[in-house]
Amino acid sequence: MTKRQGKSGTIDVKALLAEDEEFLRALVRTALQEVLEAEMTEALGAEKGERAAGRQGYRSGYYGRTLITRVGKLELRVPQDRAGRFSTELFERYQRSERALVGALAEMYVQGVSTRKVKAITEELCGHSFSASSISSINQRLDDGLAQFADRRLVEAFPYLILDARYERVREAGVIASQAVLIAIGIDWDGRRQVLAVELANRESRSSWRDFLLGLKARGLHGVEFVVADDHAGVRAALREVLAEAAYQRCYVHFLRNALDHVPRRVDDDCLQELRRLGACPRAGEAGPGGSARPHRGAPRFGRLAHQVVRQILKAHRLGRREHRRDADLLPAAAAAP
Repeated sequence: MTKRQGKSGTIDVKALLAEDEEFLRALVRTALQEVLEAEMTEALGAEKGERAAGRQGYRSGYYGRTLITRVGKLELRVPQDRAGRFSTELFERYQRSERALVGALAEMYVQGVSTRKVKAITEELCGHSFSASSISSINQRLDDGLAQFADRRLVEAFPYLILDARYERVREAGVIASQAVLIAIGIDWDGRRQVLAVELANRESRSSWRDFLLGLKARGLHGVEFVVADDHAGVRAALREVLAEAAYQRCYVHFLRNALDHVPRRVDDDCLQELRRLGACPRAGEAGPGGSARPHRGAPRFGRLAHQVVRQILKAHRLGRREHRRDADLLPAAAAAP
């Protein structure tokens, strides 16, 4: 079922987002541009167009600056002041701290933009802290950017869909409570993974999963042919209602973990080794009608569990296309690893 934060086998959304260049390129550009604007505001002692007694100069347009990053080429507009005194260390400091900063921005998508996180990022980029109003302005722009990404249209087809949930401690109306975080990962025909949605729900249920899936379809999700999820009754009911045309496969990683509940602890290793051997059969061409996917002589106690594995293997083979079998073989690993 759903796993709490930190359990192995749960989708690492932050790691997946850190690999999604399309998502990160826009977010990093927004963050850097806002920091540049905040730096100029702090240097001049006034916002753009603001009349302030302590103003120390005036803006004088922008010049273009290209920054090569791990998420692609960023075109930034660096503000200038009339006296030519403004300078920034942002670009040099960004190169030194890029990996940590990209990870922090990806984390904001999952856990929300906070003043503390934005303050830490700006201090890392510029070497000094900004005023509360500047931090608040950056917060708002980052929040808007993340909302646009979360609501983006899903234009391309995603034949493979991975669904999972985890529980996080969330502060709401001053009260900290555990809430479900529903996650959808799409895999396109080229094998590229994208985080399609991450949403909070009070708990994992048929209605919460149904609303989650309907939201994805409203944003344009189409072409889904194969869904991998755990054995939660709520997600299975929602899939039958919203994506009835798609084949369902129980997540192999969740299955292996659940299987250990049905065998004595002393044979855990033997059980896992045997079930993994069976799960690897499609890669070796050993499964399918008339194949040899069956437990070996020394593992009769695993018969029922082995039968479930073989049943899932045959389901993947019944998809028909060679591409389906190849990519379906990757889905269990994709559900568990970044």
